[in-house]
Amino acid sequence: MSFVYHPTAEQPRLIHDDDQILVVEKPAGLLSVPGRGEDRADCLIARLRLAFPTVLLVHRLDLDTSGVMVFALTPHAQKHLGQQFERRQVKKAYVARVRGRLAPATGRVDLPLIVDWPNRPRQKVDHDQGRPAQTDWRVIRAGDDETRVRLFPLTGRSHQLRVHMASLGHPILGDTLYATGAAADHPRLMLHAESLRLRHPDSNVMHGFTAKPPF
Repeated sequence: MSFVYHPTAEQPRLIHDDDQILVVEKPAGLLSVPGRGEDRADCLIARLRLAFPTVLLVHRLDLDTSGVMVFALTPHAQKHLGQQFERRQVKKAYVARVRGRLAPATGRVDLPLIVDWPNRPRQKVDHDQGRPAQTDWRVIRAGDDETRVRLFPLTGRSHQLRVHMASLGHPILGDTLYATGAAADHPRLMLHAESLRLRHPDSNVMHGFTAKPPF
């Protein structure tokens, strides 16, 4: 069945803005940038442009992922922030609900990823041709049926957190691409970008921005 885009009516929440950067909380169910075709024109950056005409993209979140995103308001800020992401200097933390009891309480997934071409947009682990990908985890609360976990991506591959959790046998709840059965049957993907720590393009001082998970 082909994908049909029904963008959420929920609007992004403003967290911070100044002369250089804009930080918002993206709702789940909204593309970060336009997709192909007029039916996928409604997206986060298009909505932000109505109030911030100079807004520029720095990074993305998946359609079904909510949470903190930073945008640039000047070319200088876009370049500065882009270099921080490229050099892995931005500290990111996510909160997820995953299937089953995740153990031990902390750990690291180190599995290279590559696009699964016949099954796009799925990604897959590929030890021969995949790009390096690492994710640290720290359990917040574990039960027999599910675990609440904080995830720290050290790299920024597409679907990294989703594939890495599924590879451990603990897919993120509500993930229709990588979870099966009851684990996939949730009202939304239970993945939220909780915080970003980055250097401000003007002062080079580290700033942190957070948004509590809505689940």
